[in-house]
Amino acid sequence: MSMDLIIEAKDVAKWYGAFQVLKDINLTVRKGERIVVCGPSGSGKSTLIRCFNRLEAHQEGKITVNGITLHDKMRNVAEVRKNVGMVFQHFNLFPHMTVLMNCMVGPMWIKDVSAAEAKKTALQFLERVRIPEQANKYPAQLSGGQQQRVAIARSLCMEPAVMLFDEPTSALDPEMVSEVLDTMTSLARDGMTMVCVTHEMGFARAVADRVIFMNSGQIVEEGSPEAFFTNPQHERTKLFLSQILKH
Repeated sequence: MSMDLIIEAKDVAKWYGAFQVLKDINLTVRKGERIVVCGPSGSGKSTLIRCFNRLEAHQEGKITVNGITLHDKMRNVAEVRKNVGMVFQHFNLFPHMTVLMNCMVGPMWIKDVSAAEAKKTALQFLERVRIPEQANKYPAQLSGGQQQRVAIARSLCMEPAVMLFDEPTSALDPEMVSEVLDTMTSLARDGMTMVCVTHEMGFARAVADRVIFMNSGQIVEEGSPEAFFTNPQHERTKLFLSQILKH
């Protein structure tokens, strides 16, 4: 695996019972690359990125993340998650902990960082996502957009090699979407390696190095945003774009 390859998936397949959710996936993500994965509901997008941080196990093929190979068995989980940040659709914050503690707990538990160092890092990243004043509040006291920015800060506190975003704006009220996308755009411009599952096509156009289109568990098309949006090659891609760009 070359030095700048952060994720490499080769011939990856996964089933839920008899249903094959991923079919012959081949994908590389290089350091500093921003990849947007899109496609219709049920196309396997979220399952794919959940395999990258071992929330899901694949049955065939090989996935290598930051030099660590993930086989079909769920080994290396802790090692991989030190290197992979994940931001979910529904925030997944600890409700009984303050914003600050939500951001401190991962480095303290997983990386054995001191409380003082974890606090310093947490405050730095809360500043980075522009909500340092919320540090002592609890998640329930924040808006959805603020909670999602806390979730991003929490992942950044682990100083991951790559950030995975699983439809991070789909549970938000429309007026809160832009604050989260602005934060993600800012991270992208700072060179963070990112794989984002999203339907936010404006974000894809502005930020992505490559857009991946999935359908029925397969990568149907991939290319630069320019090629993807102006000259899609596959009929299924054209149909998807015609539907999603109407809205």
